[in-house]
Amino acid sequence: MKRKLWLLAAALCCLYAAPDAAGATNNPLRLAVAGLTHGHAPMILGRPDRGDVRVVGIYEPRREVFDRYAKRYELSSSLYFADLGRMLDEAKPEVVAAFGTTFDHLAVVRACAPRGIHVMVEKPLAVSLKHAEEIEALAKKYHVHVLTNYETTWYASNHAVYNLAHEERALGPVRKMVIHDGHPGPQEIKVPSEFLEWLIDPVLNGGGALPDFGCYGANLATWLMKGEQPLTVTAVTQQIKPHLYPKVEDEATIILRYRDAQAIIQASWNWPINRKDIEVYGRDGYAHAMDARNMRLRKAGDAEERSIVLERRAPPFDDPFAYLAAVVRGEVKVADADLSSLANNMIVMRILDAAKQSAATGRTIEMMPRTARARRR
Repeated sequence: MKRKLWLLAAALCCLYAAPDAAGATNNPLRLAVAGLTHGHAPMILGRPDRGDVRVVGIYEPRREVFDRYAKRYELSSSLYFADLGRMLDEAKPEVVAAFGTTFDHLAVVRACAPRGIHVMVEKPLAVSLKHAEEIEALAKKYHVHVLTNYETTWYASNHAVYNLAHEERALGPVRKMVIHDGHPGPQEIKVPSEFLEWLIDPVLNGGGALPDFGCYGANLATWLMKGEQPLTVTAVTQQIKPHLYPKVEDEATIILRYRDAQAIIQASWNWPINRKDIEVYGRDGYAHAMDARNMRLRKAGDAEERSIVLERRAPPFDDPFAYLAAVVRGEVKVADADLSSLANNMIVMRILDAAKQSAATGRTIEMMPRTARARRR
């Protein structure tokens, strides 16, 4: 049994090993940036040149924010645009990466979709379910991709856990998922002032810790359940630090009930450390993806758990922009259950919407099938 598990671990490491080449292309993706007030903007501005993506324009209403990033990353002033529409028409990007407020995601898609420009937004997809439904309608009408980027999508450990659960069937049927996401708090970790400004605004962010980190758990649970929507959603939120975050919750726990499984999502601005990890328990064993490359594994009957260190995933599945380029070029097909997909993230938005309702009313919310929702409207 031990030999079999170690052979499985070795196979997983080989599966996620990256090749020497980074997958560069002679036809780099023309990418524009919409907004710089999101703290994740350095992901593209400071990204090493892999030859697959070229930034052709940056829209940011606050010139001082652009200038600060331009100095740090040696960006040409010719990239700057104060008007989104003008940037789209003059820079002619194939895709736009949105790094503004979550509220702004809809405006970006409204501008891009009719022009045939694909969009990738930072998590979550939208500030509300209403915004998300309009984004979905625009994407379908104009036949453009709208992808959602999560840091955890590129974790080799999460994909190894998924493989153990569904491909290797080493854990047996999934029964419980416990997902932890968050940090000590945006003020405590000193996020940039322009990011903090909207992150703690219930209109611009749609809430506090619940949308900020609850979306990670909803995204991963939906993926691990192969696109299945939960039957019910129950949520409890708190303001543990109202002196710092008077308008939004800083603590949230969400319970998703499926037909044969549960997911417990713990989203918090009160963790003593930064964390993004997931525990998956099956009938026959469990796996814990501790961070991007480290996981623990134990099967029923084992005397102790085993630790596995994984290599980074192979391009283009190691990086959001490499993946985006591959999707736009038709080299990768986005399946509905995929972590970045619009279908997955529409379920995420329905979960977050139900969680907000549950926390506000103290009731468990039953998730209606989408066809029932449409009839009800």
